[in-house]
Amino acid sequence: MPFLVIIIITAFVFYIFYRVQNVRSKRPMEKKWLAAKSSMALGLFVGVFGINTLFVQQTTVSYIVAAIFILFGFASMIAGYKMYKYYLPFAQKEADEFNN
Repeated sequence: MPFLVIIIITAFVFYIFYRVQNVRSKRPMEKKWLAAKSSMALGLFVGVFGINTLFVQQTTVSYIVAAIFILFGFASMIAGYKMYKYYLPFAQKEADEFNN
């Protein structure tokens, strides 16, 4: 499935992008906010990789591994989204204080 491969590559690129931004950031709330965004991207990568595995190989072992990847990937996306929503106001306030 070519569109799944495109999503996998895009999610991995966003994970690397947000992880590099996280390392370069000096503000603590912004670091947590960027970590949440990278967690969502990594979760999407792992989840879609699991979905792609379902189409590529059709064995019992690959179904089990794909199910684990899908569950952990989308659980990581949900946890990252909750962290993102939680830290967003703090990161905005921190950015406003930094700019003033």
